[in-house]
Amino acid sequence: MTGTVNTERVGAHVLVAELDNPPRNILQSGMVSRLDSLLSEIDSDRDIRVLVVAGKGRAFCVGADLRGGPGGGPARLTEDTAGIAPMLSKLESTRVPVVALVNGACVGGGLELALRCDIRLASTEARFVAAGVNVGLVASADRLPRLIGVAAAKAMLLTGDAIDAQTALRFNLVTAVHPPGALRDAGLVLAERIASGAPLAVAAAKRIATRSPDLTAEQGTLAVRAEAEALAKTADHAEAVRAFLDKRKPQFESR
Repeated sequence: MTGTVNTERVGAHVLVAELDNPPRNILQSGMVSRLDSLLSEIDSDRDIRVLVVAGKGRAFCVGADLRGGPGGGPARLTEDTAGIAPMLSKLESTRVPVVALVNGACVGGGLELALRCDIRLASTEARFVAAGVNVGLVASADRLPRLIGVAAAKAMLLTGDAIDAQTALRFNLVTAVHPPGALRDAGLVLAERIASGAPLAVAAAKRIATRSPDLTAEQGTLAVRAEAEALAKTADHAEAVRAFLDKRKPQFESR
């Protein structure tokens, strides 16, 4: 079966992208290409303010096919794994916040996909595996320590063992855990909350937060100051202030 990526517009400003390659949502090359083109569409469609990434069925994503796809073999597996990298970089740098809904197995390249999202929510059935060492490779060894700390990351990276949703919450790998049937609704509520904010300010906050681990305290202060000075001149800021004074919800234009 050839996997696909289903998309659904929820409300005016939220787009859901669902990986659909049952039962484990292996990330095939066509799915990677579709995600890449979807990210380009998002950058040009200013009505989209939040992207939600989910997996259909009982898995989030288990990364590349260990069998190597057509032609098989380790060389093909390595090629497929490397082919995911440009799309992951594009996902990480996309202007809109990205929320991952991890409903089940989140393994290898699937964990890499989740790590490139800005916020991760999990169901109680979620399992996270930094699987590089299990297949004689290395993955997630750069971003995982930055996200959850070196000690917790090494526990995952060096063993290749699965951690459950509650451990992921304790490690700050996810920000909330929900029953499986409630995960999507919780994710959409969060996405709608983010989408209701001033789009330019949300994008600026994401940019700075993404860069912050690589900035000195002084550089961080300067980055915040530069963004704030630019935002102070925007219609978004003016509308936010007016709405606050008028005690109403702000209405931001897409731009």
